[in-house]
Amino acid sequence: MTKKKILLLTTGGTIASHKTEHGLAPALTAEEILEFLPFMDNVCSLEAQNLFGIDSTNMTCGHWMQIAHAIEENYEAFDGFVVCHGTDTMAYTAAALSYMIQNSAKPIVLTGSQRPLEMEISDARMNLRDSIAYALDDASSGVSLVFGGKIIAGTRAKKVKTMSYNAFASINYPELAVMRDEHLVRYIEPKPFTEPVSFCHELNPRVFLLKLTPGMSPVILKDIFSQYDGIIVESFGVGGIPDSLLHEFVRLMEEYGSSKAVVMTTQVTYEGSNIGVYEVGKRVQEQFPLLEAYDMNLEAVLTKLMWILGQRPGSFEAVRELFYKTVNYDIYR
Repeated sequence: MTKKKILLLTTGGTIASHKTEHGLAPALTAEEILEFLPFMDNVCSLEAQNLFGIDSTNMTCGHWMQIAHAIEENYEAFDGFVVCHGTDTMAYTAAALSYMIQNSAKPIVLTGSQRPLEMEISDARMNLRDSIAYALDDASSGVSLVFGGKIIAGTRAKKVKTMSYNAFASINYPELAVMRDEHLVRYIEPKPFTEPVSFCHELNPRVFLLKLTPGMSPVILKDIFSQYDGIIVESFGVGGIPDSLLHEFVRLMEEYGSSKAVVMTTQVTYEGSNIGVYEVGKRVQEQFPLLEAYDMNLEAVLTKLMWILGQRPGSFEAVRELFYKTVNYDIYR
């Protein structure tokens, strides 16, 4: 029986880091990472490719494009892909790739670690082993994040702990599966794709996240509306615009109309938004063409809006249609 071919793509992060006098810094190459995985030779044909070596706090849209391009370029030659990534922005990259690579019958797995691979005590080997095992399973598909024994949909992952090995959680949606003693246990059965894989080649990075704080001055709103095409308002509770911001927000919405894609979401991690519950939300919901994130992750909202605006949809109705189209389990309403 021919062994499956898995391509390991390296981007830096803690998993590839080495101790220096200035702290941990990405250093290991893809080939050096492979040397830590000799046991995989018995189960698959594993190849590796260096993309770049950065701390994931330096990740940009350009890096997401580079990862997606590498997968597209090698898509026909491999059965699955594992992307080694720093943990700090891995949930953003997982969400971005979910929109940039849709309907993939082949698994695209992101993983990393809280401690470097070369350390004697590290979670890196387990996460790599689990990621490759998941990528080898015949039923695996689409973009997911594998970490701490959990398999999470790429649009539902969030880093919730800074140092612990179980650093990621699936927000407002069940984990797709778990690894138990190297055995895969699925909770959500994958749905077969009815369309061929598609790759997006353009994102619009002009999306701003406005996190509201009590008593925030409305002065900053003018610059945000003038410089960005998409604005995500991360409000309190189920969502709304406080009185201190309302007058200027209304003025700017009237000035720019539907030329700006505005999304209302919540700062609360679980259970999502519902801006029509209270008067502070209902009044703007009824007055202007707004989108609401409902149960979507912030990481998914941000990257989905970048993807939508990158397609140049042309009208608010087209933006709305794409925003509420479910991609990789990202929204339930």
